[in-house]
Formats: sequence, structure tokens, C-alpha cells
Amino acid sequence: MMSRQSISLTRPNDEWLKAQVDSEEYTSKSEVVNDLIRRAREVEEIRKKLIAAEESGFSDQMPEEIRDRAKARLKNAAKI
Repeated sequence: MMSRQSISLTRPNDEWLKAQVDSEEYTSKSEVVNDLIRRAREVEEIRKKLIAAEESGFSDQMPEEIRDRAKARLKNAAKI
């Protein structure tokens, strides 16, 4: 179930939304807005992970070890 919202847009933002729909990349303004929100949420998650990584300090692992562990995690995630 989707929640309905009413929002006010500036003319340039409304024209941009219309252009996205006119380009047939999206079928409605709502679809554009939902996609923008999804992308903003993804960026927020990446930002949180970067902050956590930065706060975790330095690693005593060699770059090759870090790379190999990351590749192994990606392979395992792809299997799921």
C-alpha cells in the first residue's frame, strides 16, 4: 500500500520532473520522486558505512589481504 502525499514544487523542479517523464525514462512524477528517495537512502547507507570505517581506525592488514577478504565477501553475498 502506498501513501499519497501532496507536495509543492518550484517551477524549475516541476519542469525537471516533467522532462524525466517526457523522456519516457519514468512513467510518472511519483516514480521519479520514489527513485530519488531510494537513491538518497542508498547514499545515506554508504555514508554511514564510510563513517564507521573511518572511525574504526587503521588496519594492520596488507592491501592484498583486504582486497582478498572483500572479494570473498562479495562472492558469498552473490551466492545468497
